[in-house]
Amino acid sequence: MPAQWTGVLIGEIHNAGLTIKQVSEEAHLHPKYVSAVLHGKVESSKAEKKLKDALARLAAARAGEES
Repeated sequence: MPAQWTGVLIGEIHNAGLTIKQVSEEAHLHPKYVSAVLHGKVESSKAEKKLKDALARLAAARAGEES
């Protein structure tokens, strides 16, 4: 079963108007690996931090573009 943070992250990615592929690229993680993490097939606290940080950077950049 996927960790709860994965569902929250997917929702935040969607709400930011981004894709999982964009976030995985920003995190320098392979999209197939990210998919495995988000589907609960692989557990990784390092991936969690990298993905959350990447989302924050992309969301901040997007917010700056809209200003």
